[in-house]
Amino acid sequence: MPSLFVRSQYLLPKRAITVLAGAFASARAGFLTTAVIRWFVDHYGVDMNEALDPDIRSYQSFNDFFTRAFKPGARPIADADLVCPIDGAISQLGRIDRDRIFQAKGHDYTTTELVGGDAELAARFQDGSFVTLYLSPKDYHRIHMPCAGRLVRMIHVPGDLFSVNPVTARGVPGLFARNERVVCVFDSAHGPFVMVLVGATIVGSMATVWHGVVNPPRPGEIREWTYTQPQNQRDVEFEKGDEMGRFLLGSTVVMLFPAGALEFDPSWRPDRDVRMGEPMASLG
Repeated sequence: MPSLFVRSQYLLPKRAITVLAGAFASARAGFLTTAVIRWFVDHYGVDMNEALDPDIRSYQSFNDFFTRAFKPGARPIADADLVCPIDGAISQLGRIDRDRIFQAKGHDYTTTELVGGDAELAARFQDGSFVTLYLSPKDYHRIHMPCAGRLVRMIHVPGDLFSVNPVTARGVPGLFARNERVVCVFDSAHGPFVMVLVGATIVGSMATVWHGVVNPPRPGEIREWTYTQPQNQRDVEFEKGDEMGRFLLGSTVVMLFPAGALEFDPSWRPDRDVRMGEPMASLG
């Protein structure tokens, strides 16, 4: 039976809470903003020595603090085929069973559901590989490229705003395919891959470097952008380790790779902490 925490989320006005949290996070409230940031740093044990600007008084809004940049060299990019795109923890990883992705004991969901109903796109990852990475509140919240790639499509899929912490992942069926999400489809020298930015309660918005803030607005219908025209391609080509997006408050990234000789690093396992730039997988 789901925990009381999970059951309560079905009743809470998650969207209203998220709108209010987003409004506060973007507000420039002077002393109040600094006080909240100071509490957050102390409560979650945030290491500000890694930040490009370690002085919490210099951040004009909570979002400025939350999406803070690292000092150059704080996260070296490994000499690996695929590197970790975020600081966080591994929720799950492994092979996609035909079209089904493992979420937690007793729960899975389909690739088609995850990418917003596009069966043709989902079919490219049948029997492929996936990894689900969770960003806790204390983590660095910029998202980077696991390898060099070129953006082809971006799809904003409306949905719920359940929490995405491990407790909720064990209690809410199809969590990552029912929450609001931004699906980013890339081509690379190794084939296509997908990075899905999953929204959650109090995640005020998600942003990409090529588009800016994707949500809000939240119009309640799927929105899609394509980047296949020559005039667009110059702005959406990335090298391994380049920033591609960010969360304004924490969430989850799900990645899909096609069937092939992908092998995750032997040290990678569920619940392991990871850092952006470390080796993630090799490709044969």
